[in-house]
Amino acid sequence: QVQLVEAGGGLVQAGGSLRLSCAASGRTFSTYTMGWFRQAPGKEREFVARIWSGGTTYYADSVKGRFTISRDNAKNTVYLQMNSLKPEDTAVYYCARTRYSSSIKLGEYDSWGQGTQVTVSS
Repeated sequence: QVQLVEAGGGLVQAGGSLRLSCAASGRTFSTYTMGWFRQAPGKEREFVARIWSGGTTYYADSVKGRFTISRDNAKNTVYLQMNSLKPEDTAVYYCARTRYSSSIKLGEYDSWGQGTQVTVSS
């Protein structure tokens, strides 16, 4: 029912920054925990970051200290600010939602965006 649309991906050099956004439809956006996942070619989709409806955040170790997830409930939008990007960050990034506030598991997210490509060159 809720639709998620990611934007902001692109090509960036290592050490650079990108900010991804995820615009959500639906009036109950603010009640969901939102997550970012990524998937590189030939690899499983992996957790990147999540943010609770109350604003508490959690990050995968691989991005901790470099990425920041935030949300603007008034705009039904969640963001992923990515700094100090590395080539290994190259992947399709997906926005997703869940009602499980602490979830980092794929199976607990019930709505997904189509993804946005992030490519980091060396």
